[in-house]
Amino acid sequence: MSLPIIALALSAFAIGTTEFVIMGILPDVAHSLSVSIPSAGLLVSGYALGVAFGAPLLALLTSRMPHKLALLLLMGIFIVGNVLCATASSYQSLMVARVITSFAHGSFFGIGSVVAASLVPKDKQASAVAMMFTGLALANVLGVPLGTFIGQSHGWRVAFWAVAVAGVAAAIALALLVPDKRDGKSGGLAHELSVLKQGQVWLALLMTVLGFGGVFVVFTYITPILEEMSGFAAHAVTPILVMFGIGLAIGNWVGGKFADRGALKALIVIFAALIVIMGLFSYTMHNQVLSLITIFIWGIAAFATIPGLQMRVLSKASHAPNLASTLNIGAFNVGNAMGAWLGGLALSHGQSLDVLPWVAAAVTAGALILTIFARRLDGAEVHVEASHAEAPGKPSLGEAATRSI
Repeated sequence: MSLPIIALALSAFAIGTTEFVIMGILPDVAHSLSVSIPSAGLLVSGYALGVAFGAPLLALLTSRMPHKLALLLLMGIFIVGNVLCATASSYQSLMVARVITSFAHGSFFGIGSVVAASLVPKDKQASAVAMMFTGLALANVLGVPLGTFIGQSHGWRVAFWAVAVAGVAAAIALALLVPDKRDGKSGGLAHELSVLKQGQVWLALLMTVLGFGGVFVVFTYITPILEEMSGFAAHAVTPILVMFGIGLAIGNWVGGKFADRGALKALIVIFAALIVIMGLFSYTMHNQVLSLITIFIWGIAAFATIPGLQMRVLSKASHAPNLASTLNIGAFNVGNAMGAWLGGLALSHGQSLDVLPWVAAAVTAGALILTIFARRLDGAEVHVEASHAEAPGKPSLGEAATRSI
């Protein structure tokens, strides 16, 4: 079990690095391409929207492929995309390259989640998915700080060349370690599309959009926050990102353990914690010591949401998991794009950086409300099943409500 998941985690590390490294080199990219910080921030939104819209298409196109072949094809797209980023000659060409790179992101994590979950018993599936996403967390511990250091020291283009090399190493690991299961594929296009008829799946996707969108309202602009509000020097950003990444890794592991016991209950607690943390950060960002403590705790809470959100979708689309899982990765990135856009919108309208955490808290509050609603729907479904066991065929308000979502 561990070797295939290690290969998936290595790939997640490379993908996560290219997604998040732009935050650390955002000022350098903006200066090099002669655009404003908010405009450079749209590179985050462009990548995220590419995941949201390109990944489901690739998931459908690869729906009859064995999982291993699909994963290798997606890593090939990832490598080519990063080479194009490294050689981009303008803001527009860099945006196009980022979008191409993003196409591989959602499908890889979607199919990878299905593969990881298939390798373990049902009561360990959230932890297995969390293990794969540990690569994404470690990207923030090692990949993003290292990429930031490389970008600041040798130019942001070199950072993307380094990520392309990491992608090649990950592809080799996939080829060697992931089992070649010929039955590891979906039932085809129509079978996968059937998941779109389920209201609970759409509710779970919206929970993901809002639940992770709040994180990116602030994270997109973490470098200017640290430099302008907390008073840290530019060279201090890298070790702070390492600390934040350690929090992400811890949160990912903790979130997997909690989600194994009940995804919705865990998400309600985590979302409530995120709202409190963001409210505090609007004040603590003005103090260097307190800002570091808050950022670390924030990292733990932010990534603790991922296993629960991913398993929620998989549990509601167990008959056609490939597209649903990929759509949820797209939902994460729609949230990323929305968060980056909302943060840039606030800044463009004259708001200061310390207002961003309050915007993030408001978005997360929306996710909390939806999660509480989803839990009540689950309770209604249990009641319906119990009623049908006693009186088969009897309709119920709970069932009607569930179908209408």
